[in-house]
Amino acid sequence: MSHNGKQLSRRSVLAATGAVAGASALGAAGAAPASAAPAGPGGGPGGGPGGPKPGPQGVAPFAVPAVLPGDARYPDLTVGLNQRWTASPNRVHLVSTTQQVVAVVAEAAAAGRRVSVRSGGHCYEDFAYNAAVEVVVDLSEMNRVYFDAERNAFAVEPGAALGKVYDRLYRGWGVTVPGGMCYSVGAGGHVAGGGWGLLARRDGLIVDHLYAVEVVTVDAAGTAKAVVATRDDTGPLRELWWAHTGGGGGSFGIVTRYWFRSRTATGTNPSALLPKPPAEVLVSLLSWSWAKLTQADFTTLVRNFGAWHEAHGAPGDHGGLFSFLTLNHISNGEVALLTQLAVDTPNPEAVLQDFLDQITQGVSTPPETPAQNGSADGPLGNFLVPRRWSWLKATHYLGTSNQVMTNSVLRGDEKSAFHHRGYTDAQIAALWQHLRSDTLDNPMAQVVMSSYGGQVNALGSTATAHAHRDSVFKVLYQTNWTEAAHDQVNLAWLRGVYQAVYAGTGGVPVSNTQTSGCFVNYCDIDLNSPQYNSSPVPWHDLYWRGNYPHLQQVKAQWDPTNFFRHGQSVRLP
Repeated sequence: MSHNGKQLSRRSVLAATGAVAGASALGAAGAAPASAAPAGPGGGPGGGPGGPKPGPQGVAPFAVPAVLPGDARYPDLTVGLNQRWTASPNRVHLVSTTQQVVAVVAEAAAAGRRVSVRSGGHCYEDFAYNAAVEVVVDLSEMNRVYFDAERNAFAVEPGAALGKVYDRLYRGWGVTVPGGMCYSVGAGGHVAGGGWGLLARRDGLIVDHLYAVEVVTVDAAGTAKAVVATRDDTGPLRELWWAHTGGGGGSFGIVTRYWFRSRTATGTNPSALLPKPPAEVLVSLLSWSWAKLTQADFTTLVRNFGAWHEAHGAPGDHGGLFSFLTLNHISNGEVALLTQLAVDTPNPEAVLQDFLDQITQGVSTPPETPAQNGSADGPLGNFLVPRRWSWLKATHYLGTSNQVMTNSVLRGDEKSAFHHRGYTDAQIAALWQHLRSDTLDNPMAQVVMSSYGGQVNALGSTATAHAHRDSVFKVLYQTNWTEAAHDQVNLAWLRGVYQAVYAGTGGVPVSNTQTSGCFVNYCDIDLNSPQYNSSPVPWHDLYWRGNYPHLQQVKAQWDPTNFFRHGQSVRLP
C-alpha cells in the first residue's frame, strides 16, 4: 500500500474530525432509501429538460426523466463516496421537486421495484447502492436553503451539502444549525440520523431544532404521497416527525424537505429563530510523534480525555468547548488533539489553556512544534499558540482540510461507540496494541474520541428518536484506503481493534455504566452478525436502545408494506 508519507499524515490530523462530525461522514446522507428532496416555493411537477424519456425495451416511458445504463453519467451516479458500494439499477432519477419524487415512487411501487436514495452519497454501508437496487432517486439537485415565511422556519432540501447550509444561513440571517463539520455531507440522511457537530455541546443536535419534515410515503394500497409532519402535530403526524429526529434514513419514506426552528424561538424575525454561532472561535491543534510517545504517555492522554468529559458532560458545562483526540495508526506518525472554543465563553483563553493542561497533565512527551514535524510552512502546522478565527472561517477550514471527504476514490469502513465513562486501562492497552500493529500500513486508520454531552444531554432519551442523551464522548473507529486489494487487511484490523476494546461485552459497546451503544449515522452491518456481535443486544437496540419499539410502531403506520428498506432499516413489528 503506497501512501504519500508526511503530507498525507499532516492532512490526516483533521481527517477524522470531518468523518466524525459529518454524521455523515460516510454514513449519513445517503444512508439508504430514506432521504429525499422537496419542492420549494413555486415548485411544481417538473419534467426536466426534454420531458419524459422512453424507458428500456418493454417498459413504459418514465414519468420523470431518467439516466439509463449506457448514459455517460450512469457510472458516476451509481456509486457513493465509499467506492466499495456500487449498484446497477435500471435507472437513476435526478429529481428536482417533491412532485417528481412522488411520481418516481408511485411508478416503482406499482411495478414492485426496489428503490434507494442518494442525497450526499456518504453512506458507510451499501444501503443506497447494492445489487438489489432497481431505481435510485438522486436528490443532489434538490439543494436549496431558504426561509419559508408560511411555516416561519428555514427550509433545507435533502441534497443541500452542509457547507452550503451553513453559508446560506449565516450569510443571510446570521444563524446556523448545529450539524456536522464535513462540508460535502448532504442534509438528507445526516439530519434523519440525529446529526451532530462542533456546536453540539453548546446548541444540541441538529434534530433538536427540527420543526417539520416533508416525507414521500407509500401506504398499504401502494399509493405514494407527500406528507408534512411537524413537532406541533399530534397523533400519527407527530410520530412521523419524531421518527426523523434520529431514526435514521431509509425506513419510513423519502425526505424531501426539512424545516428548522428552535424549540424556544418566538416571533417571526428569521434572525431569532435558530442559534447564532459565536462570532469567533479559538482553534488549537497539538500533535505527538509516535516515535517519541511512550505507552505510559499514550495511556495518560486517553485517560485524561475521558476523565475531563466525564466531569464536564452536563448541559451548560463548558458548552462552547469541543475537542477531538485523534489516535492515528503508527504509520501516520502522530497522535493529534484538535480543540475549538467559542470566544463568547467567559475568559476563553484561560478556559482553553485549562482544558489543554488537564488533557496533557502527566504526559512527559511535549507536543511537536511546526519545525519539528516538518510542517512549518503548511496550513496544518500545530497551533501551539491557538488561532483566533471568525466562526465561518473556522467552519470552512475544518470542514475542508480533510482527505477523507475530498478524496473521491476512497474505500472505507467505520464503527462507533457512545461512552458514559472513559476507557479502562485494559481497553487503552488494546488500543495501543492495535494502533501500533505492523499488520497494517495505512495512515488513514484511526480511532477518534470526540466531545459529546453538554446541551445534547439537556433532552431526555425519548424526546427524540436519538436515545444517547447521557453520553459524554463518542468514538469513531475508522479506516480508509484506495485499493480493493487492501480490503481484507483493513477490515480485519478494524474489526480486531473494535472487538478487542469491547471484548468484555461481546465485541460491541452495549448499554451499561460505561457505554451506551452505537451511532446510526455511522451504520455498521457487522452489528447484525453473531460473528462480530456476540452480546445479547441486537443491532437495533445498540442504535436506538428503548426507542426501537416506538420506531417500529411508526414504521407500521407509515410504511406498512416495508417498501423502504435496507440492511438496517427499522423492521415492522
